[in-house]
Amino acid sequence: MNPLQDKQNEMTRRYLLTRSAGCLGAAGLASVMNPQLMQPAVAAEQKAYGGLPDLPHFAPKAKRAIYLFFSGGPSHIDMYDYHPEMRKLHGKELPDDVRQGQRLTGMTSGQKSFPCVAPMFEFKKYGKHGTWVNKDLLPNIASIVDDITIIKSMHTEAINHDPAITYINTGTQQVGKPSMGSWLSYGLGAINDNLPAYVVMISKGRGQSQALYSRLWGAGFLPSKHQGVKMRSGKDPVLYLTNPPGVDRDSRRRQLDALAALNGEEFDAFGDPETQARIAQYEMAFRMQTAVPDLFDVSDEPESTFELYGDQARKPGTFARNVVLGRRMLEKGVRFVQLFHRGWDQHGSLPSKLRQQCEDIDQPAAALIRDLQQRGMFEDTLVICGGEFGRTIYSQGKLTANNHGRDHHGRAFSTWIAGAGVKQGFEYGKTDAWAYNILENKVHINDLNATILDQLGIDHQRLTIKYQGLDQRLTGVEGAKVVRDVLA
Repeated sequence: MNPLQDKQNEMTRRYLLTRSAGCLGAAGLASVMNPQLMQPAVAAEQKAYGGLPDLPHFAPKAKRAIYLFFSGGPSHIDMYDYHPEMRKLHGKELPDDVRQGQRLTGMTSGQKSFPCVAPMFEFKKYGKHGTWVNKDLLPNIASIVDDITIIKSMHTEAINHDPAITYINTGTQQVGKPSMGSWLSYGLGAINDNLPAYVVMISKGRGQSQALYSRLWGAGFLPSKHQGVKMRSGKDPVLYLTNPPGVDRDSRRRQLDALAALNGEEFDAFGDPETQARIAQYEMAFRMQTAVPDLFDVSDEPESTFELYGDQARKPGTFARNVVLGRRMLEKGVRFVQLFHRGWDQHGSLPSKLRQQCEDIDQPAAALIRDLQQRGMFEDTLVICGGEFGRTIYSQGKLTANNHGRDHHGRAFSTWIAGAGVKQGFEYGKTDAWAYNILENKVHINDLNATILDQLGIDHQRLTIKYQGLDQRLTGVEGAKVVRDVLA
């Protein structure tokens, strides 16, 4: 031992950081085991677990949100964005001055002809304001048009599935950025400490399905504890959540305590924040062991629930069942539920495939609005319903009497929103007679995301994190705006 050398070591920056890491580690571990220790004093109705201390930025209209996401690009032309003139355009070539040289996908870029296809279904005006809705495919959604806002002027620059679905879910076409739900978990935290802040469920439709990757609900560069928890429809909704045979709850508790101590030592030594995330995930899984089975046990639902949502709600894995489970999760305190329904890529056989897809979603989507209303949750729950882009008015491939498809179209498509702070019985935006170009009130997908954040009490320009030298945020850096016109 050299006392002089020891004294010199104490004066180095490395020694200071090494010794202080122990204090930081203890504080970090304590915050994970009891998040409320690090939270500012807030009113009971605003109580949250985790999240940033300065959020929400202002009083939110929505306490929670559910996103019905139709993967593959639902045809706005055949669902909501109807123009009577389309009947006269059927079979005619799409004019060049309408196409305006816009990008085409590789599936139609080689076509020499672009014949227009009018909707092969009947439309009717519904509600107090006479909103056009496909009466053959969406009779139930048609019945709630006085409760929702339909945005008919959505647009995106992406024209292919993976970039487009990545863009609308993460704010960029490049992979690796956090999803919207992860940003909400990071910023606002959880409402119920026994459940995740962000839950994802997937149902498969009967149409052409695109692959869905876990990065669509991933945390990107945010701590991994904020990634979405994917719930499955089988016996075990969350993989590896159930204790193996021979391990009881007390034994699991002792194991987690030992792991927390080991991970605490690792954090003291290296200061890696992912170590804290690992501890938090173990603890969340332990709490979910009792909370999740209750969520998925629908035996306590009255018969009226299945009458409202339809018989498919009795079958695990269907969109209808997932909507019922999503509503149960919202009730129990999950902040953001995202339901992906696959099968909306109708490049061919559109009349039959689109009918099947709409059969899956029409009654459950409308039932969700009515259910939230009768439970007193509609006023503080935000509902979003849409996909990554729309479809073209021109036919992909040869146009025949009963069989045609539509290609991807991102320059104009429709999404509807409802609930907390949203106008009711309202249409926003206008497209041309071909539903190809936007004439009024263009809404970029980042504008939609900024509006969603706004209703949850978040200024999208202030929810940022420094990464790779930039202040990263969900809505990018290109001037996204909140669409105030659709808000009450």
